[in-house]
Amino acid sequence: MSENPLPSIDPRDKAEILAQALPYIRRFHGKTLVIKYGGNAMTDPALQADFAEDVVLLKLVGMNPVVVHGGGPQIETALNRLGKKGEFVQGMRVTDAETMEVVEWVLAGEVQQDIVGLINQAGGKAVGLTGRDGGMIRARKLRMLDNKDPSVEHDVGQVGDIVSIDPSVVKALQDDAFIPVVSPIGFGENNESYNINADVVASKLATVLGAEKLVLLTNTPGVLNKAGELLTDLTAREIDELFADGTISGGMLPKISGALDAAKSGVNAVHIIDGRVPHAMLLEILTDQAYGTMIRSH
Repeated sequence: MSENPLPSIDPRDKAEILAQALPYIRRFHGKTLVIKYGGNAMTDPALQADFAEDVVLLKLVGMNPVVVHGGGPQIETALNRLGKKGEFVQGMRVTDAETMEVVEWVLAGEVQQDIVGLINQAGGKAVGLTGRDGGMIRARKLRMLDNKDPSVEHDVGQVGDIVSIDPSVVKALQDDAFIPVVSPIGFGENNESYNINADVVASKLATVLGAEKLVLLTNTPGVLNKAGELLTDLTAREIDELFADGTISGGMLPKISGALDAAKSGVNAVHIIDGRVPHAMLLEILTDQAYGTMIRSH
């Protein structure tokens, strides 16, 4: 378990903290939260334990968390062990058949089972899924057009684009007090596997489940303006403006565009939070304090 600083807090203050969480617990009771788990929160042991405790607490107070995870660094480590060098085109990993095998056993094996184990150890009941389970994520080969010349198409191998998501297996588990942990692997019409961006899977799954919230854990404080200041509350329209003037660029582009799609498709709020802050998820969901950027659908 992670070290707990709470014993130093006066009992009256503890009661006040719990009382402040009550309206949020009441408001989100029975609602679905899709959480994209990645970054430092996924590799630092203390933050891993904090994350697992947060997910279990949210479940215990009546919310329905669904975890979607990535695993880029772990895939890179496994490929290096095999003497295979990762190749990227426009920020996307080129995934040949051999790399896809590694992606599957790292994501659906090692990484997923670590997360399931952590949540179970914290008192939850987690179940690991890939997009194959229950026919959840149907995918096709991603068509990647060149950024500068759209007439050129790059072949990035078994990288997938989502065709459809059938959430019935996730809903069945939720109804039974389990916490689903989803690896972002889809399948094609010829039973081939596809590696899909975890932010995209989380955003689409949140939309299909009609989630109350989509929470994206990152290694940044949230969305920053050009002066480097945190923007704590944005509407979908304001995000469009930040895309247009180039404030949002680089690695944040796919993350935010998925988040924006979810916000425009009925997910009430999307939170982009700093996973390096202990218990950032609880602080963002159950208090007035902002630990990242909230994108509202309206």
